[in-house]
Amino acid sequence: MDKPTHLIEFETMLLGRHLNLHNPRPRRDEYQLDRSAYTLLSRISMGGPMSIGELSDAFGLNVSTLHRQTSAMLNSGLVERIPDPDGGMARKFAITAEGDRRLEAERSYNVRALGSVMADWAPEDVEAFAGWLKRFNTDIERLAGRPWPRPGNSGTAEANDSE
Repeated sequence: MDKPTHLIEFETMLLGRHLNLHNPRPRRDEYQLDRSAYTLLSRISMGGPMSIGELSDAFGLNVSTLHRQTSAMLNSGLVERIPDPDGGMARKFAITAEGDRRLEAERSYNVRALGSVMADWAPEDVEAFAGWLKRFNTDIERLAGRPWPRPGNSGTAEANDSE
């Protein structure tokens, strides 16, 4: 029997729709992070300061797109540009205390919202679902050659494979 990947395609399309709705919830305040800032801040928070080139490699996005996104984050005080801590020529983006505060507030809100969606799920079902999502994401990352750092590891492909 062929794998029913069409079922996964349909469900991920719906998941994307649910996650990408412009107003799935009322705006809490003007400080709510947009999706690109949330993702970029998460990556910088997990991996440490990154140059525009490193961000481009990590996300597979062109530099001009990242310049727009990082400029908006700079103007909002979420990141700052610092000299490369390793002595390289390129300046790097580091998360500020304000960026860290807002990232954690956004993450806490998202975790609470997921808790509402999964209120009737058994803890082992939530854990199993998280495991399947991790497997799905790490397989995508492996195929793309762009591993994403995760809590408890360095973000390398080897570290992701060892879990």
